Amino acid sequence: MEKATRKELFRVAKDMARAPFHGTFDGLPSNLAPIVRLFPTWSVKEADGLWCAAFVYYCCTEAGFEIPYRPNECKICHLAACFGWEEFAINDQRIEYHRGAEEFVPEAGDIVIYDRVFENREHDHMGIILEKREHTIIAAEGNINNKSGIIERSIDGHIRAYIRIPDGYQYSSAE
Repeated sequence: MEKATRKELFRVAKDMARAPFHGTFDGLPSNLAPIVRLFPTWSVKEADGLWCAAFVYYCCTEAGFEIPYRPNECKICHLAACFGWEEFAINDQRIEYHRGAEEFVPEAGDIVIYDRVFENREHDHMGIILEKREHTIIAAEGNINNKSGIIERSIDGHIRAYIRIPDGYQYSSAE
């Protein structure tokens, strides 16, 4: 299958959500090392309970998208943070960024950022869309109660934004 496509991102995200990845859970040690090792200044212990954005980044790299963990467009944080993804998408003109309230129809392989899903704050969760239904989306997400999984969420005010990485995207700070 061709790499660095939204179709491949959909496939990888679905598989990785079903793996499942998990932090410390039910007495089991975390298996987040493959995800966390992409962020050299982060540890598995630090990631525990805070890894939804890192899961998205891991899926993107596994799907063939070559994106540094801290692209130049990220001024405040890296791509292990939801805010980092928003900052990256807004500042790289090749990537589509759509506010949740816009008339945008998300598709499989798009990224979704949520507000106020687990905490009463902005940018608190994200995932990769597997399917758009009439009033809901099905998404592959990391860190749903510290496990990866597939979940159905309402299309409502909790959706902060959608990000669409174009097929074939390869990061270069020189572009």
